[in-house]
Amino acid sequence: MAAAPIPETFTPAALPAERLRAYCDLTHFDFDTTATLEDHPGDLGQERAMEALRFGLAIGQDDYHVFVLGEAGCGKHATTFRLLRERAASMPVPPDLCYLHNFDEPLHPRLLTLPAGRGATFRADMQAFVRELKPAIEAALDSAPYSERIEALQDAHKAREDAALREVGEQCAADGLVLLQTTDGFVFAPRKDGGERPEALNSEEFEALPQAERDKIEAAVDAWSDKLAALLDEFPGWRAALREALTKAAREAITPALALLLREPRARYADLPEVSGFFAAVEKDVLDTAVSGVAADDEEEDGDGEDTARYPRYQVKLLVDHSQDAGAPIVFEDNPGYGNLIGRIEHVMQQGVQVSHFNLIRSGALHRANGGYLVVDAERLFAQPYAWEGLKRTLRSGEIRIEPPAEAQGWSGALTLEPQPVPCALKVVMIGDREIYYTLMEHDPEFAELFKIAADFDDDLPRTRENEREYARLLAMLARAANLLPLDRSAVGRMVEEGARIAEDSERLSLHTRRLSDLMREADHYARADASPDAISRRHIETALAARTRRASRYPTLVRESILDGTTLIATSGARAGQINGLVVVELAGERFGYPTRISATVRLGDGDVVDIERESDLGGAIHSKGVMILSAFLAARYARHQPLSLSASLVFEQSYAPVEGDSASLAELCALLSALTRLPIEQRLAITGSVNQFGEVQVIGGVNEKIEGFFDLCAARGLDGSHGVVIPAASVRHLMLREDVVEAARAGRFHIYPVSTVDEAMTVLTGVPAGKADERGLMPKDSINDKVSRALANMTYAHHAYADGGEGHRRHDRRR
Repeated sequence: MAAAPIPETFTPAALPAERLRAYCDLTHFDFDTTATLEDHPGDLGQERAMEALRFGLAIGQDDYHVFVLGEAGCGKHATTFRLLRERAASMPVPPDLCYLHNFDEPLHPRLLTLPAGRGATFRADMQAFVRELKPAIEAALDSAPYSERIEALQDAHKAREDAALREVGEQCAADGLVLLQTTDGFVFAPRKDGGERPEALNSEEFEALPQAERDKIEAAVDAWSDKLAALLDEFPGWRAALREALTKAAREAITPALALLLREPRARYADLPEVSGFFAAVEKDVLDTAVSGVAADDEEEDGDGEDTARYPRYQVKLLVDHSQDAGAPIVFEDNPGYGNLIGRIEHVMQQGVQVSHFNLIRSGALHRANGGYLVVDAERLFAQPYAWEGLKRTLRSGEIRIEPPAEAQGWSGALTLEPQPVPCALKVVMIGDREIYYTLMEHDPEFAELFKIAADFDDDLPRTRENEREYARLLAMLARAANLLPLDRSAVGRMVEEGARIAEDSERLSLHTRRLSDLMREADHYARADASPDAISRRHIETALAARTRRASRYPTLVRESILDGTTLIATSGARAGQINGLVVVELAGERFGYPTRISATVRLGDGDVVDIERESDLGGAIHSKGVMILSAFLAARYARHQPLSLSASLVFEQSYAPVEGDSASLAELCALLSALTRLPIEQRLAITGSVNQFGEVQVIGGVNEKIEGFFDLCAARGLDGSHGVVIPAASVRHLMLREDVVEAARAGRFHIYPVSTVDEAMTVLTGVPAGKADERGLMPKDSINDKVSRALANMTYAHHAYADGGEGHRRHDRRR
């Protein structure tokens, strides 16, 4: 049967230079420098995220907290804080938060909320009260009327005791006894007769008395001892009465001074019942404690140490002060640890023991943001132990409870406080990347219940003329914010082009404002080094980009040098079957570069297995392995639908000693495999990148600019001769924003970019042989690539069957023998 002629369905054509880089048209800019432009608000291209943010901040329902997600450097923080400031400015200032000593339960400090600004005044008033309290008490207790009253009370008490004892002594004299006071107390002794002063008999004189008289005296001593004991039993009651009288006197002396100290504060806070109640508790405690020692006989006044420990409990712990605020608070917690969020209770050492009091309570970010907005960075939050659980517990319960995390309770035996919880009414805005957000949504059900609003920031926006003009305003705002020189029109155009390159799409503009700002800062440095730094120009932008490339060029230079000196084998001339130049891209420290890598394929008779050596050696990632499986499926579907695939093949990245990931080399691997099958040599002057599906269609890949430039740099180092080029997916043409030296080489015909849509087109470019398309009878054109592949596989199938038949015959012959 005669073969059909090869139809001319595809003619390789390189892209014109105009399609390799989308230059910015400066004619639609109506300014000379950005100095005349108004600032852009900074939300360019973020309409969806802005709508979500405004809704999340405005809704007053619980559990409608906001998660702001997007790539780092896209302006999430700046835009979020701008909206927060706009919203917070129209909201009321929340009350001040204070803690007071709880006189009934000292371990449970009481919470006091005061109108904004009055907390600081209240604290100052109580500090003044504490300063004046001790001198006022001392003055009252040192006054002459009080001293005279105390002296009179003590004298009367002493006179009463003396009179009672004197009466006993006089009465016992009738029974011949005398009352004596010794170091061991009062005793009765027999009395000598006669003399002006009563004297007791000594032991010899007493023993000399008749026995009857001695018995009578002893009986009298016993009787009077009982009477004396009864009298002495009454003395504690008399002394208790004295103490009560002294206490009453002290209270009556201190009360006027205390009332004078509290008169102005009570009038100032008469509209606040809780403060009035606190004043009453303070007054009662002062009267109870200040006079506790004055009633004791011969007791000294409390020392300074005791006063120092006593009086601070009358002070006010101002936890949150809003006296300087206007509107609702906005708190960004840069270090969102558990204690920094929830608050903590500090301890001090006293006599070797850890103790605490309400003045050692420290506020957390939740307290300071209460009534407003708390902003936290998600990655930093989840890096802190217990912080996320503590935040969730607070938001669920609606109160801020200062306590150790549940996991840490019991670690320390120190006695601690349990302050009254603070009602929590705030909005939490968490900022993070998409991976964190979707991980939490999937694995933490409570996150979805608490953070119902997602504000997703876009990474780029369409590149239209209107958006380019708005982009210029955005650049003007970024330059002013960093105190940079204005940008002239050419610099704006160059920044627009760089924005498209960062976005990896000539038809879109990157919104990674951090990268744009960094580039402008570096360009500003070079502009100011000029003699007359009026504005940043295109030349300064390009100088900054070139310098950045040089700073990061050590590794790509080493790779290129290893190829040039023959250490790494990469051919850029000649042709060879089963060997192709693939392209890879590497990112190091934020900078990306591409370079070629040799991919080789071998085929042999087998059972249809395509061995991925990278995977077998554990150097191939899952996506790369998937790409190899897809090309295996393409081979079987196209060339072995009605017969077994009787080959085994091996694919490998030569001289690759690091993990390989991604499917952007699957087109190169498939072309190498087809070349090995047909023995058609592949032109080594070309490199190729692209992924392929099961139908042989070439799909878009990333890093196309860096890959092309990496191969261009190698070819330029060896000398461009007009034959070198790169094969890329047609779908990636819109992503081209190549360096200007590459564009100029293409314009001069010294370098070429070939877009392809199918593996057939790629093989035609690489080998110069038409791929061929089956006619209506399913026949491939003779000597086309597909014809050669079909014939090679058919021959392998025939050989496989012949080998199988021969082998079976040999086995039968062996059995007969």
